[in-house]
Amino acid sequence: MTLEEEINYTVSLLKKGKIILYPTDTIWGIGCDATNSKAVQRVFKLKGREKSKSMIVLLGDESKITHYVKEIPPIAYDLINNSDSPLTIVYSGAKNISKKLMADDGTIAIRVIKGMITSEIINKLGSPLVSTSANISGQPAPGTFNQISQEVIEKVDYVVEHFRGNTKTLKASTIIKLEPNGRFVILRP
Repeated sequence: MTLEEEINYTVSLLKKGKIILYPTDTIWGIGCDATNSKAVQRVFKLKGREKSKSMIVLLGDESKITHYVKEIPPIAYDLINNSDSPLTIVYSGAKNISKKLMADDGTIAIRVIKGMITSEIINKLGSPLVSTSANISGQPAPGTFNQISQEVIEKVDYVVEHFRGNTKTLKASTIIKLEPNGRFVILRP
């Protein structure tokens, strides 16, 4: 299957509420359409993750943040554009997203992913994509596709074919919490 065919096929599955295993700009992720609460619930169940622990949402374009966050501090765009490595920002005032992805305080963790197959999938889907590490909660996050457990592979509806052979071990994104006043705190370096 060509890359374009795989992108289209993956998008068609996501639109049907399916769960995928896919490469990101960091580690491989388990994901679904972030606006589909039933699919989001399936991801929580697959991972054995507590509902109190929210998951990251990926966007393919920073201009889309305004659709999912009520008020964006201007510094957010500087942080996104000047970060040397993948950066996830926790924003206050989440909206237009599955409530299952919102933390109890109404925040949402968003990362704008640049390039790669994932940004194309997100843009064609027209919705953000859930991104959580490709492991069962409590187990180590795999750095490469070959480190993903068979248990996880068998529980998703589709595993993206492209980029499985990448052997470069990647790390999870830096996570910061950005307050409406522009102050931020680093949650994960």
